[in-house]
Amino acid sequence: MDIRSSKSMRTPKSLSSNIKLFVLCHGLLQLSQLLYSAYFKSTITTIERRYGLSSFSSGTISSLHEVSNSVMIVFVSYFGSRVHRPRIIGIGGLLMTISAMMLTLPHFLSQSYEYDSVLQNRQDICNLQRNSSNSESCGQDESRRLKETSNLWLLMASAQLLFGVGSVPIQPFGISYIDDFAEPCNSPLYIAILFAVSVFGPAFAYLLGSVMLQVYVDVDKIGLGADIGLGPSDPRWVGAWWMGLLIITGCLLLSSIPYFFFPRRMPIEDLDVTESENDMNDDFKKPDISLLDFLKMFPRMFVHLLLSPLFLTVVLAQCCFSSVIAGLSTFLTKFLERQYSSSAAYSSLLVGALNLPAVAVGMLLGGVIMKRTGLSLKTIPRFCVVMLSMSTLLCMPLFFMGCPTQDVSEVNFKQTSQQGSLPKCYSNCSCPSAAFNPVCGSDNIEYISPCHAGCTNYTKDPNNTHRVLQYTNCRCVTEGKGFANPTPCPNTCTHLLLPVILIISLASLIACLTHNPMYMMVLRSVPSEEKSFAVGIQFLLMRVLAWLPAPALFGMAIDSSCIWWKYLCGKPFSCGYYDNNVFRNRYLGLQIGYKVMGIVLLVLLGWKVHRTQEYSLEKRPEGLL
Repeated sequence: MDIRSSKSMRTPKSLSSNIKLFVLCHGLLQLSQLLYSAYFKSTITTIERRYGLSSFSSGTISSLHEVSNSVMIVFVSYFGSRVHRPRIIGIGGLLMTISAMMLTLPHFLSQSYEYDSVLQNRQDICNLQRNSSNSESCGQDESRRLKETSNLWLLMASAQLLFGVGSVPIQPFGISYIDDFAEPCNSPLYIAILFAVSVFGPAFAYLLGSVMLQVYVDVDKIGLGADIGLGPSDPRWVGAWWMGLLIITGCLLLSSIPYFFFPRRMPIEDLDVTESENDMNDDFKKPDISLLDFLKMFPRMFVHLLLSPLFLTVVLAQCCFSSVIAGLSTFLTKFLERQYSSSAAYSSLLVGALNLPAVAVGMLLGGVIMKRTGLSLKTIPRFCVVMLSMSTLLCMPLFFMGCPTQDVSEVNFKQTSQQGSLPKCYSNCSCPSAAFNPVCGSDNIEYISPCHAGCTNYTKDPNNTHRVLQYTNCRCVTEGKGFANPTPCPNTCTHLLLPVILIISLASLIACLTHNPMYMMVLRSVPSEEKSFAVGIQFLLMRVLAWLPAPALFGMAIDSSCIWWKYLCGKPFSCGYYDNNVFRNRYLGLQIGYKVMGIVLLVLLGWKVHRTQEYSLEKRPEGLL
């Protein structure tokens, strides 16, 4: 007997028709998706260093996937259950797999990474016999590096746009599929499990980044045990950012395959087959409209929703706080690196081990508070204002937890020697314009390179001939014995690193307590028949107004604090030194500004809700009071 024809058979009976298995698969796919996007952000400063990008450029690249995602989300809201949702999700997963693979191509298409070193046939010490005319020329190597940067832009922009297309159906189709075929009382639990699993994605991403960035970028070309004379704390160090993307490619591929084996419609959990089929047939007998009619209706529906003051205000407030999250997720590791001399690997470790778990705990506690206290439409804005004000005040000490940029000769520090102006001490050294190998002189002044310090000789480390022990005969070092150590001058704020990340994590936890209440505020501010469309428009506005422009805006703020650019062929290549005080004030100030705007909007929202309820009570018939 064919078991599928038995009407008394309970569901599910096969793995492909098991909604619990679908929840598991979807949780793994969402985890892999967030692993991809968060890992890319954790390595963005390393990619900047490798290819000479500005913070504005890297921030723009990191958010480009929001462009294609925002465009395609309109079509997803139309198709809904009209298509084979699991299969479309699987195709989206495969597109994200291709995107992750494309992101690694710049590494394989570029030549080996070159850094300034006297030990690697790149003489960056003072050579009085060198032809001075070559120092400013644009050679073949410089032209090649500029071309590599252009290729990087094209490949990574294409990969990010493709990722945006692939990620469109993941959440809307997955959640709607679970909600359609899970038992009604189990659906919220399954969706909660889905988000709980996916929250681990960013945490794993930053921890993966901390491991991969301790491996040298060209490990595939020189071998794992090769000694190159650099360490992860060196400002010239570039980690193997591409290796983690290969691992994520495998995760996306494996988590995409199961979707091609799920049916378009499965029997509803714990219902008879006949009952389930009848329910599904009823669902699919609903009136249908064409895509052209839907596109014609969309502007009118969109404008109608935006005319709802409660909905618009709460979504704009969410956009303000999402902009803060976008700035933190993209540039927090860079902030820690530049302000407190933390390595890229250790910065990623701190973010993954402290900040992101705090965010997850905050979201979870916010849901518990919402369930236990039953916050009303009137009390949600008040609760959010109090929590976000506390989070903002907690960040205020961060403005003072830092120190200025170390003294760097000819960058932010001027001095004169007995022979006259300091530049003359290396004017005949023919220092390359692109030279960048910071050294600390015996006078506690930092120099851009041994050449800019006027050093004419060096000694090797007797225990490791691949490392320079000291640069000697440095004509620009006016105090001491005229030598320079092959490291930047020490940062006096390193002891503040852990307190700063703990404060940021605590502030994030408190702010994330409002995530669930504000989400529920959106659902309660629109009629029940418009909820699905309202959620879609909510995410569209958050992408267009927050996730897309915010990383580029934060990048511009960071670039504006740069005091010395590395140049290649007469063009700015990447920033070598920032004014730490300006960097800190503008980066944190932009976050505080967004938070204050969001709090003001929530205050207006609370006032509007209060007025609306008072008006409703005044208009209510006396018999209903």
